[in-house]
Amino acid sequence: MAHHAAGPRLSRETFMQYWRRAMSFRMKYMGFAAMPVLAALLVGAWLTTRADGVVSARAAQETAPQDVNVEQQYVALSDKQAASLKTMAAEQRSFRTLKNAVGSIDFNQNMLVQAFTSNPGRIVDTPLNVGDEVAKGDRLFTIDSPDLLQAESSLLAAAGVLELQTRTLARVRQLLKTGGGAQKDVDQATSDQQTAEGNYKAGRDAVRIFGKTDAEIDRIVADRKVDSILVVPSPISGRIIARNAAPGLFVQPGNAPAPYSLADISTMWMVANVIETDAPAYRIGQPVEVRVPAYPNEVFRGRVTTLGLNIDPNSHRQLVRSVIDDPQHKLRAGMLASFTIETEPPKLSVSVPLDAIVREGDGTMTVWVTTDGRKFDRRTVTIGMEQDGWRQILNGLAAGEKVASTGAIFLSNKFANAATG
Repeated sequence: MAHHAAGPRLSRETFMQYWRRAMSFRMKYMGFAAMPVLAALLVGAWLTTRADGVVSARAAQETAPQDVNVEQQYVALSDKQAASLKTMAAEQRSFRTLKNAVGSIDFNQNMLVQAFTSNPGRIVDTPLNVGDEVAKGDRLFTIDSPDLLQAESSLLAAAGVLELQTRTLARVRQLLKTGGGAQKDVDQATSDQQTAEGNYKAGRDAVRIFGKTDAEIDRIVADRKVDSILVVPSPISGRIIARNAAPGLFVQPGNAPAPYSLADISTMWMVANVIETDAPAYRIGQPVEVRVPAYPNEVFRGRVTTLGLNIDPNSHRQLVRSVIDDPQHKLRAGMLASFTIETEPPKLSVSVPLDAIVREGDGTMTVWVTTDGRKFDRRTVTIGMEQDGWRQILNGLAAGEKVASTGAIFLSNKFANAATG
């Protein structure tokens, strides 16, 4: 009876064997009258064993330990499973409020100069090429200037007149002392000498405008020899970024293209167009971190210097321009770049590693909280920023609570399978 109570299931084949034996027994000893009785007994035995088996199976299932509880939302692990997971306590970390955008590198247009000649002339010499570095005042190119020739000729003429008037004044003064001259002659000679001296000074200033030094002017006057070669100096210290100069080319002031273009590349521009909704977060003076694909491990730093006054009606973006320090001259105009701006002071917040957070099918974010490393409770959280492999938790978790830092996906899948099973 005890064996029967355990509920072994009577198979169809065994039942048919019993049926055939019963029929043989009836035919041999009992006749047809006992046939319904035997059939009822066999069917009852079969149904009893089947029912006992179902009840026993259900009882075994209900008494077996459960490792997933959908209603209370927890998962219990075995020792072996728990050993494969890592847990850690949620901790307070400082999160910076950052805005990111993509833009491009350009020359600092405030330090970019087109070098024109101040006087027309024909280019004589062009010793510099694109990429050459120059200091302020260095020779860029030289021209043969008719204007300089005229100015030097006028200077030599004024110097000759001054010398003549100076000798004349000295002579009439001597005559006046000896009684051979009149005072009016001295006065006239003095006036003529002062006029000649003024013209000479004006002549020197005219030549000086062309860039000639006092020593060079004195040499022109002393040698009585004009020098029409005009040196065009570099207006800034920097690097040549464009050259249109060539020997024999006639150039005039302000006529494009400029013979040379120079830029101070110690600083560069980072130009970006940020989305309209982020525009209120940007302010002049905010620190900027810039990265370019050519130097993935380097960060170039600068500050926001210009904010656009309008939103582009087509793209709905605003111009944000920053000046970036580049003392080693690594950046190139036209480079694609990304920049990060800290728009608010850092804030302390609860945080967990990125692997500890699971995005569920309905879009909610969950973590698995534990106190003993075996039972993990499913907890819905509100997340914030991501920085350096950590995710900010805005709500749903307190600092110090332990969470599954690895294996959170395993726990979520185990829970989901139990909920849909």
